[in-house]
Amino acid sequence: MKTAVLDIGGTAIKSGIWDGKEIGMFREWETKAEQGGQALMERAKAILRTFGTFDAIGVSTAGQVDTSAGKIHYANDNIPGYTGTPVKDILEQEFHVPVAVENDVNAAALGEMYNGAAKGLSDFLCLTYGTGVGGAIVIDGKVRQGSNYGGGSFGGILVHPEDCHPGELWSGCYEKYASATALVSRMVKICPELDNGRKIFNAMGRSEVRAVVDSWIDEIVYGLVTLIHIFNPSDILLGGGILAQAYIIEEVRRKVMLLIDPNMRNVRIRQALLGNLAGLTGAAMLASSCACSCPLSPTWSDAW
Repeated sequence: MKTAVLDIGGTAIKSGIWDGKEIGMFREWETKAEQGGQALMERAKAILRTFGTFDAIGVSTAGQVDTSAGKIHYANDNIPGYTGTPVKDILEQEFHVPVAVENDVNAAALGEMYNGAAKGLSDFLCLTYGTGVGGAIVIDGKVRQGSNYGGGSFGGILVHPEDCHPGELWSGCYEKYASATALVSRMVKICPELDNGRKIFNAMGRSEVRAVVDSWIDEIVYGLVTLIHIFNPSDILLGGGILAQAYIIEEVRRKVMLLIDPNMRNVRIRQALLGNLAGLTGAAMLASSCACSCPLSPTWSDAW
């Protein structure tokens, strides 16, 4: 079975083909999110056409997803007009193959559980630090969706109530301080030339850069301490390109242990292993399951 997979983020769309064992033909495309949800769906269709024939489609995407309908229940203004987009219906009508749609962090958690840092685990938390802070709760091998598909929205943890302003969404919240975006925003105020994560970590030998990074790590720790005391998990997976830095993960572990209940210090804080392939792998798993029970025609090319 050949499954086409997309991982739609605010800045990039990752794509590939799952052959039952691994992701091949990996490519990365600019999202052009500012053009809105409708244009994004046209872009997704164009990307999928580059893969030729396939038997199913798996989509990992930003936003809160009604997985049964394959619809975007809610998305913020990073992708204007994306809320309400019936992703599953649009792609099934276009390609005539079964489509599975899931939130990007939930899909990444499932990918890590299938063949990554969470392999063999049935209960864990997963967080990714990028444009925002995303989260997933996995219990008994299943993602906790929440009553409104917003389970695991850890970016909304209130960590700085002094900065909370009624009517200003996410003000004072974890995402505003612990995301990779927050780190870059802090850094450019001091060193304007360090405008992305790669440049920042290449300059870690500079004391002023290290000080900003260390302060940002503290913000990551605050949220994790809260989650550990709520969920008492055995494992927490941390993902996002910037979390691949050994210094970051080591400091997070060290600082967390200083702040949590001694009875909970058995928690394992792990780096996610699959990187760019996590969301794609999780989407492939869901699509494969969907295809087994869906009566749609076998390959999209048959309809053309």
